Amino acid sequence: MAASSHPNDRFRDLTPNRQSLLRLIQGVGFGSVTFQVWGGEPDLGRPHHVSRTRKLTGGDNGPRPEVGIIDFELRREHVVLLAQLESFSDGTCVKVKLAHGLPGTSIDIEEDH
Repeated sequence: MAASSHPNDRFRDLTPNRQSLLRLIQGVGFGSVTFQVWGGEPDLGRPHHVSRTRKLTGGDNGPRPEVGIIDFELRREHVVLLAQLESFSDGTCVKVKLAHGLPGTSIDIEEDH
């Protein structure tokens, strides 16, 4: 197996907040998760929002298979999302769109005016 270029390439190496976020994402499957970022970490201890999308024409709506595994290698989507969180200032509200229990290709930054 090739060496990873990211120091936290396994689930077990993540902080508890990051582990909680990935478990939530895995369980949602399709939809979105909205939460605040503090200190570069997802803060699911504050109010957060989960929106689930259900496919009506078949297909798998269930959680990812990794949801029941104690440790696993992070997917590229996980690593990219977690790196992005580090760049946000405290209190930033982030909406992550999900597909197949993984972060999608973009995130929304929510602002109140």
